[in-house]
Amino acid sequence: MAQALLRTVQVTKRFGGLNAVDHVDLELTEGELVAVIGPNGAGKTTFINLLAGALRPDKGEVIYAGASISATPMHARAISGITRSFQIASIFPELSVTENVMIAAQAHAGHSFQFWKPVHSETALKDSAAHCLARLGLENHAKRPAWSLSHGEKRLLEIAMALAAKPKVLLLDEPMAGLGIEEARHMVALIRELKRSYTILLVEHDMDAVFALADRVIVLAGGAVVASGTPDEVRVDPEVRRAYLGDDEDV
Repeated sequence: MAQALLRTVQVTKRFGGLNAVDHVDLELTEGELVAVIGPNGAGKTTFINLLAGALRPDKGEVIYAGASISATPMHARAISGITRSFQIASIFPELSVTENVMIAAQAHAGHSFQFWKPVHSETALKDSAAHCLARLGLENHAKRPAWSLSHGEKRLLEIAMALAAKPKVLLLDEPMAGLGIEEARHMVALIRELKRSYTILLVEHDMDAVFALADRVIVLAGGAVVASGTPDEVRVDPEVRRAYLGDDEDV
């Protein structure tokens, strides 16, 4: 079996007396898409925050490319190749679509250019932004202010910003949240295409999307893993059906 690119070993995060994430083991191998599902309050967003570096575990380890990154801050993880989107779109609304993506590329580049040079004069950043926008189908919106985009377009912009950071692991937190039916179909098609280039961890409530995209599914409840396996295995797991998918639904 291939060595995991990103894995957790007994990762635990407590808030007061609550174990938000409870001794979770996960392995994500290169080229794989693993989905993390579970009811509200299951610990999914806390877990993705532990992977991204927004939170540090109280116990256990996060290991990336064979080395522990449990104490590595978020910006350093992003530079090393772990980038994320957020459950609520996190963009710069007054800047143009292109400028948003350029800033993400600039952050990844670090000090590769002099701080007094205007960001819009950086040809390499512009080229990187144009490539990412084209990949997300946003090239025709490049000059628009980000605030003027639809909700679905903002979700696409945030993913474009994540891609501008040249990720090795892409963490997607609820990319389908708030999307209409057609927008959700478009997002599924997009993520399916991204699977060809990136290793992805997907946190998502949309079960149709999860079962269409995932190579493996991890089910959290009460912060702990209650089931894991292929989509077909998880779909028919009796405990998952009772706790999350519902006994009476044809899933």
